[in-house]
Amino acid sequence: MIYPTIPLAQSIMQICLSKGITDIVISPGSRNAPLTIGFASNPEFTCYSIADERSAAFFGMGMAQQLKKPVALLCTSGSALLNYYPAVAEAFYSQIPLIVISADRPHDKIDIGDGQTIRQENVYANHILFSANLTEEASAENDFLINKAIAVARIEKGPVHINAPFEEPLYNTVDEATVQVEVQYAPIEVKQLREDITLYARQWNAAKKKLVLVGVNDPGMIGQEVIDYLAADPSIVVMTETTSNLHNDSFLNSIDTIITPFTPEDFEAWKPEILLTFGGMVVSKRVKAWLRKYAPQRHWHVDSLRAYDTYGALTKHFEADPHVFFESFLPLVHTVESIYKQLAIDTKAYRKVKHDEYLQTIPFTDFTVFAKTFSALPDGVQLQIGNSSAIRYAQLFDIKPSVEVYCNRGTSGIDGSTSTAVGAAVASGKPTVVITGDVSFLYDSNALWNNYIPKDFKILLINNAGGGIFRILPGHNETPVFNTFFETTHNHTAEHLAKMFGFNYLTATDELSLEGSLKAFFGDSQKPAILEVFTPMRENDKILLDYFKYIK
Repeated sequence: MIYPTIPLAQSIMQICLSKGITDIVISPGSRNAPLTIGFASNPEFTCYSIADERSAAFFGMGMAQQLKKPVALLCTSGSALLNYYPAVAEAFYSQIPLIVISADRPHDKIDIGDGQTIRQENVYANHILFSANLTEEASAENDFLINKAIAVARIEKGPVHINAPFEEPLYNTVDEATVQVEVQYAPIEVKQLREDITLYARQWNAAKKKLVLVGVNDPGMIGQEVIDYLAADPSIVVMTETTSNLHNDSFLNSIDTIITPFTPEDFEAWKPEILLTFGGMVVSKRVKAWLRKYAPQRHWHVDSLRAYDTYGALTKHFEADPHVFFESFLPLVHTVESIYKQLAIDTKAYRKVKHDEYLQTIPFTDFTVFAKTFSALPDGVQLQIGNSSAIRYAQLFDIKPSVEVYCNRGTSGIDGSTSTAVGAAVASGKPTVVITGDVSFLYDSNALWNNYIPKDFKILLINNAGGGIFRILPGHNETPVFNTFFETTHNHTAEHLAKMFGFNYLTATDELSLEGSLKAFFGDSQKPAILEVFTPMRENDKILLDYFKYIK
């Protein structure tokens, strides 16, 4: 092995290797040279070189999303680590393990006017699980902090920060390590329910209206036995989102389609006695508004780490993974006679008829693109959806159970969707499709400046010449201020970016050309591809808003 001469860098390398932290995303720089040389020169580590730190951080987060273990990010000193911050915040709220390793100047060089220095210690204070502020010399205390940072990232599922000051010379190497490190192992245990849940089972069995609401959820996390029980009980209505990766014909997989046309009487009739939630963030603003105004008697959330009081009615946090909770809960509960589920099934059937009718009446718009694309998705692909309009449209359509769905819903930002998808594709090895809007795509275009993009990576880019979501939100007026500062109207396309970065490039401008382009788009995996679909800016919002009126 090749080691940097700097003992602290050797310590970080050795502890990372011993803890299985072997995927390292590196952005170029000089101050991080000791670790760059150490990681990249040794075959035990798999290193990725990505120049743009913001894109690199989302790439690493996408890898960790799929691998379910920490991925390390390595950058130089100064503003470099600030560019990691959007991904750090997303990982914090999405509970994705990420290890930021930032090289720093020695402590005596900070705030004296030396180049490329900022106050790096605790820079992520509001969105980090642990900050390991190391000293320049290798020491038992430094080893303890490095060990703890890695353990926290793993056990608490989120980002940690290791800040390592290095003094010059930075590039010298030795063939053998000159320091011995202390490796501490923290066992990772699946949290078991450590309380008597008999009382809660009795409350569940007594309730005739129970709503199960599922947010972001990894594929395969919920067993078939649980799905079968939730589907069979007449007193349980299950509302899922596209990102829940949970499927059953009786589940309501398009929340907004179901509840947007509701009258106050409908909302009251659907108000649950018990709301049971699990999974991450929920996209639907309408379901949040409903459950805040028509609050359930009890709200239970199941998660091994956190419970957000999203609806202002949280009464119980079961600190366990959902499958562990249901393993203990199901033997204690039974089905309850009720008309609650039938009410939901009837409503779903009616809305489905209206939904299909509406699709036959509308011109070519964003709505059409999502309908056609979701129908054409190949089995078994991984779907990464951009934020803003894209993820909201996605909630309105059925999706094949074989398609795995992901979206950065921790902070709901548009800034790293494509970079995350590239990292996820590299880590999973699965054919990956990104559906994104034009502003999000352009904002993260450095995601294409990446030497690791698989040949079967595909981007479906919906270009409506600006931030179309602002036309949907209340307050839209056709003024220069709106067009310039909210919608950010533009005339850019992805054509030249595709050529520069070696992507196949296809276009569609109407329903017929979309159908033909989708066949070519999904049929060829010899080269990554972008399918850019141009939709009418001034018609999309009207078609979407009229949809909710039509399905009443």
